Amino acid sequence: MAHRRNGLAARRRTVGLTQEALAELMQVDRSTVTRWELGRTAPQPWLRPQLARLLRVDAEGLNDLLTVRSPGDGQGQDALDYALLHPDRIGLPAVAALRTRFDDCAARYDRVPSAGLIAEAAAQLNHIDRLAAGCAHGRAQRELLALHADACALMGQLVWDASQRRDHTTAKAYYERSADLARHLRDTTLEAHALLRTCYVALYGAHDASAGLALAEQAAATAEHTSPALAGLALLHVAEAHAMLRSASDCERALVGAERRLAYAKGSDAAAGLVSPTQFGRLAGSCYLTLGDHRRAEALLAGTAEALRDRRKSRAIVLGNLTLARIRQRDVEAGVASLTEAIIELETTRGGGGMNIVFGAARELRPWRQEPFVAEVHDRLLGLMTAA
Repeated sequence: MAHRRNGLAARRRTVGLTQEALAELMQVDRSTVTRWELGRTAPQPWLRPQLARLLRVDAEGLNDLLTVRSPGDGQGQDALDYALLHPDRIGLPAVAALRTRFDDCAARYDRVPSAGLIAEAAAQLNHIDRLAAGCAHGRAQRELLALHADACALMGQLVWDASQRRDHTTAKAYYERSADLARHLRDTTLEAHALLRTCYVALYGAHDASAGLALAEQAAATAEHTSPALAGLALLHVAEAHAMLRSASDCERALVGAERRLAYAKGSDAAAGLVSPTQFGRLAGSCYLTLGDHRRAEALLAGTAEALRDRRKSRAIVLGNLTLARIRQRDVEAGVASLTEAIIELETTRGGGGMNIVFGAARELRPWRQEPFVAEVHDRLLGLMTAA
């Protein structure tokens, strides 16, 4: 009977690779990677040096990941249960089980209300805290600390979103903790991610464009040599900060830099999962909206909203900005149509960013409040506010 190589799957996720991305880089079928992780087959000897490079481990580390252990050797949930009782004896299978749990929780962020995930994420973070305190050295410790940094970043994100982007202090405390862990690991990609999250609080919570600009530039510089994906994402927020400061030329320059770096991002990039093909349109559209180029903003945001069907919180934000772009061009009927779509997304997800934007868009509809179709969307928005 074959047993899963949970450590191999966890390591793949840690370096930001999907099974499809790893298969493409290895020039094998995805089913081959699946069989490796299920323990049904092992990579051929001539494939192992490349696999080790992609997973960022040495030959000994790869051999350990490829070792198939029986359940009695402490795989998966059994290993995690044992580690929680004996934190000083934690091994890679327990860390892999924790990573799988974390990935499952994080994957639900964009589809369900953040308030419904906080208890689960807090329990996971508590387990990671306990185990990190007892894990003294070795690869298990490093993997656990990297997971700890990711878990802190997610917790900050959930708290901030669930508070409708009002609880800046708690969110920043989690992000600072994530950054400290990343610096301890000397992992510049993790550090840049924490800095960028802190930038979001400055830009969209405190509305402090200067502070947000400094943090976004620091994140871009930190990720410059290790993650084109994260450096490009940070530069998109540099552009948005410049737009808020009404510096159109600096905004355009940052957008060009972001597009160039995102073009270099590959599946092996540790932050590849943070960036999607819609990212540029979403942020560039927001920049042009802020700069007053509403027609250009509408074109970018409309296409992005259509492509974001599977990321509902992000889609609500884009639809809210699209509504603003349309209202400011006096296309009220189209604005109400996109606002209605945004409300539908928010009725399920309660995303803090989207909620703030749609309420702002509703205020801009006040000159047309006597129109029946505007009154109808206001009633629906009132229902959303009451439920909140």
